[in-house]
Amino acid sequence: MRLSRRSAMAALAGVWFAHRGGHAAEAVHTITSVRLLNPGQPARDDVSVKFAGEQIRTVGDGGASSGSGVLSGKGLTLTPGFIDATTSLGLIDIGLEDSTNRLTHRTDDPIRAAFRAADGYNAGSAAVAVTRLGGVTSVGVVPEGGLISGQSAWVDLLPPGAERPFLNEAMGLHVKLGSAHMDGEPMGRGSALLRLREFLEDARSYGNTPADYDKNRMRKLAASRLDLAVGRDVLARKLPLVVHADAASDIQRVIELAQRLSLNVVIASGAEAWKQAKQLAAAKIPVIVDPLNNLPASFASRGARADSAKLLTDAGVRVAFSTFESHNVRKLRQAAGNAVRAGLSHDRALEAVTLAPAQIFGQDRSVGRVEPGKVANLVLWSGDPFELSTRVVAVFIRGRKMALTSRQTRLFERYR
Repeated sequence: MRLSRRSAMAALAGVWFAHRGGHAAEAVHTITSVRLLNPGQPARDDVSVKFAGEQIRTVGDGGASSGSGVLSGKGLTLTPGFIDATTSLGLIDIGLEDSTNRLTHRTDDPIRAAFRAADGYNAGSAAVAVTRLGGVTSVGVVPEGGLISGQSAWVDLLPPGAERPFLNEAMGLHVKLGSAHMDGEPMGRGSALLRLREFLEDARSYGNTPADYDKNRMRKLAASRLDLAVGRDVLARKLPLVVHADAASDIQRVIELAQRLSLNVVIASGAEAWKQAKQLAAAKIPVIVDPLNNLPASFASRGARADSAKLLTDAGVRVAFSTFESHNVRKLRQAAGNAVRAGLSHDRALEAVTLAPAQIFGQDRSVGRVEPGKVANLVLWSGDPFELSTRVVAVFIRGRKMALTSRQTRLFERYR
């Protein structure tokens, strides 16, 4: 069929308009008659949520409706997509196959601040689709190794081949106090804190006179130019310093360091953080914990307890939950459910897997609640998301409906 000049131009204009993201090309979805659970707000029944393209447009009372793009939520529960901010998802495919490990910058230098986990993230990892089936729509991917391991990235769990999945490729700089090595030997806590302070002080010197560094007019500094530039961003509070520490004594030292240098600090793991709850609350330092971590895995974590999230929250500390996993991030809702079992309120647990991690890492303008203007990262559940009998009915990431399949489901269908 031969197109007229006018028809051809109209077709090209339509393609251009769709490519530019015009409303005519946006997929419009409406979930009706649903029970909405938003952190920090009472549960609402018979709600209608409309979203077009990546953005939520309206949230209001709404009954049954029909038509293209309409999904009945009657008898179902809608929440924001769950967020696990400290994982290694997509950075390692097979634990015993070294060639699939993109977690670390392989060097003897314990300071690796310029290393970015985003560069090694694989959206096609089999564990990514499995994680979506657990209602998790966003994660932080965190590097390993050294004292200063590198920078994490905020990732939306889009399928491979989609647009770039990162909301932030430099989400936080991660320090591992309990697992650092130097010259092949474990680094003691005192030595680790000394090297961290030295790095930050040298980053300040570099930031004050970068031209002198480039002209070799400065004393030898503790790190490379790229590492020091990242340290400068930490000192300017442009980048959170995420310190993985368990012992109460280590956490106390980190609080003192944060106050002395006016740093934006986050405590991760924090098995004994509950012992410093009042100090953490006063310093406005949030904590990321695993509610399933209720037994000591090391001498530093011998004070681990199941109700640590409740104790921290009651003291006024902002708490987020994490699995700290690669292949078991899907268990995030199970971890949150265990926190509820240990005394944390249901709403606080929901906040810890939605709004709190978004606030901690500065993404709460985009995600964390179901509200007009926010990104449509949504999960539809058959019931209470923290009940193990509940199943995921639908997952939307950036307004796109995700296939509820994975390598596991395909193998099940093939061999059942």
